[in-house]
Amino acid sequence: MKITREVKTAILAITGILLFIFGFSYLKGKNLLDDSIIVYAKYDNVEGLTPSTPVTINGYIVGKVLDIYFEDESSGVLVVKMDIDTKFKFSKNSKAELFQNGFIGGKAVQIIPAYDNDANAEDGDYLKSQVKEGMMELVNERLTPLQEKIEKVMSETDTLLVGFNNAFDAKAQQDLKNSIASLNATVSSFNATAKSLNSLIDNNKSKLDNTITNFENTSGNLSTMTDKMAQVDIAKTVEDLQSTIKKFDNLIASVENGEGSIGKLLKDDELYKNLSGASNQMEELLQDMKLNPKRYVHFSLFGKKPKRYDAEGNEIEDQK
Repeated sequence: MKITREVKTAILAITGILLFIFGFSYLKGKNLLDDSIIVYAKYDNVEGLTPSTPVTINGYIVGKVLDIYFEDESSGVLVVKMDIDTKFKFSKNSKAELFQNGFIGGKAVQIIPAYDNDANAEDGDYLKSQVKEGMMELVNERLTPLQEKIEKVMSETDTLLVGFNNAFDAKAQQDLKNSIASLNATVSSFNATAKSLNSLIDNNKSKLDNTITNFENTSGNLSTMTDKMAQVDIAKTVEDLQSTIKKFDNLIASVENGEGSIGKLLKDDELYKNLSGASNQMEELLQDMKLNPKRYVHFSLFGKKPKRYDAEGNEIEDQK
C-alpha cells in the first residue's frame, strides 16, 4: 500500500505535536510516561519553596513540586501542585508538611501518611497542610524571651549604675580612698607583726621544742596514770565503801537507840544527872582543898596529932 504525501505529512505533524507536549511536560517536571497522581496543598506562606523541589515520604523521594500559584487574588493563599508516584499508596487524610531541608537549605515538602484505613489519595485531591518550624524559627522562639530578659537586666543595671554614681559623690569617693589607705596601713602593720612573730618563734625555737617535749612527757605520764586508774578494781572499792557506810549507819542507829556506852551517855538522863552531880561535888571538894588544905594534909615533925574537922569545916576539940 502506497502512503501518500498527505498522510506522511499528517503523521509527521502529529508526532511533532506529541513530542512538543511531552517535552513541554517534561520541562515542567511531569513525565507523561510515569504512573503518578497530582495532589494539592494550600499554605499561607511557602517560605521560599520552589518548583521541582522533591516531595518525600519518610525521607524517600516520591515526587516533586510542579507549580506554586495563588488560589485567588483576594485571599493570598498559595496552592502547591505536586506530582506523586502512585507506587506508594497513602490515605487522602494524610498531611503535606512544609519543612526546612537542612540548616541552610531551602524549604521542601514531606507527606505524613495517615494510616486510618480510609480511601487512598487520588488525582486532584487536596491534602491537609501544616508547617514545621525550622531551626531559625526555633532559635528565634528561644532567643526572644532571652532577649527580653537581657534588655530588662540591662535596664536595671543602668538604673543601678546611676544610683551608684549618685550615691558616691566627691566626699564619698574621698572617704572610700581614705578607708582603702587605712586598710593598706592595717595590712602593712599586720605584716610587720607577722614578721616580728616569726622572728620571736625563730629565736625561741629551742624553748618551744623543750616545752612541747615536756608537754608530751606530761601527756605520757597522764596516760600511764590513767591506765593504772583503769586497772584499779573500782567495783570492789565502791562495794567496800558502801559496806563501811552501812556499818556507820548501824552505829549511828545504835547510838540513837541508846545502845552502848555512848548511846547510854547520850540518851540516859539519870546517868547524866549522876555525872553532873559528881562533877559538882568534885568541884566543891577541890575548892575546899584549896581553901583548907590542913583538913586533908597533916605533917608534923614531933608527932603531934592532927586536928579534926566536922562536915561544916569546924575544928573538933578533943575531950580530956
